[in-house]
Amino acid sequence: MRKLKTKPFGKIEVDESQELTFPNGIFGFENYKKFYILENPESPFIWLQSAEEEGLAFIMIHPLQFKGDYELKISPEEFNEIEIKDKEKELLDFVIVTIPSDPSKMTANLQGPIIININKKLGKQAISLKEEYEVKCPILEEMSSTLKTSEDSKEEKKEEKGEK
Repeated sequence: MRKLKTKPFGKIEVDESQELTFPNGIFGFENYKKFYILENPESPFIWLQSAEEEGLAFIMIHPLQFKGDYELKISPEEFNEIEIKDKEKELLDFVIVTIPSDPSKMTANLQGPIIININKKLGKQAISLKEEYEVKCPILEEMSSTLKTSEDSKEEKKEEKGEK
């Protein structure tokens, strides 16, 4: 176990075998290569905490938690860079969240997903090939849109059953 000073949780112990290497760093933070994922079971958000700089941590979320039609679409070369061979078994993907002073306006960067090979402990920030994805996608607006679509779908199914 390693003691780590973190931005969100103060001093904690982490399992050194869980350290992730980002060979190219994160866009804008290319000099930082070592990170840990820190989870809070009571929150949909997770933290990507630098092992090299306690003040550097990124809030992340899995995009399907707020955007029901999200599709990870990046070039095969980006998967190859972190040695992904089987996406179903090796891949974790997240998006970085920005929370301004008004949390209701938080956004997610769908254009720059974070991909992680959980077996090799390698990660990178990729570039989405889905041009319609935004760098600042409003999370709460997407959530309410996804919930509304889900509720509409349930209503349609109820109506269909009633007709039969």
